[in-house]
Amino acid sequence: MTDAVTPAPSLPDLPSGRFSGREAFMQLVRDGLATAARDGWSEIIVSDSNFHDWPLGELAVIESLQQWAHSGRRFTMLACTFDEVIRRHPRFVRWRGTWDHIISCRRSPSADPLDLPSAFWSPAWVMHRLDPVRCVGVAGFEPERRVLLRESLNEWLRSKSSPGFPSTTLGL
Repeated sequence: MTDAVTPAPSLPDLPSGRFSGREAFMQLVRDGLATAARDGWSEIIVSDSNFHDWPLGELAVIESLQQWAHSGRRFTMLACTFDEVIRRHPRFVRWRGTWDHIISCRRSPSADPLDLPSAFWSPAWVMHRLDPVRCVGVAGFEPERRVLLRESLNEWLRSKSSPGFPSTTLGL
């Protein structure tokens, strides 16, 4: 009789290395959020000038976010403006309203849109569009890549942005 062996947890099914093209970028966002839900990542930071070409409004993305969202998790968004999110991603806007207590939205309206990182950061994996216009970038699990991107995002979040994109708007 042999002892049962518990398999080691598998690494996320996310790629490491260069990517190119809008579809590849959008699939990385989808896969990153699905992996975050599956593996229970504690924190996610997404940053982009306007999130125009992110698949935030897709049903599969919202389902991944819904599965991921729990007490104690943190989701941070950084943008120059959230106008495109509101206009293009109504499912995400509804989800954001429900989970306001774990979501922090920051905006930097005076930033050059090409200076603001276009990135997906997590404690396990990162994706960074180095050229948002052509959707070219890098993704990976390397600790140094994660630390450098986090430091850049922290600088934007701490000193170059302010609260934005409230979950509700109060009228008079």
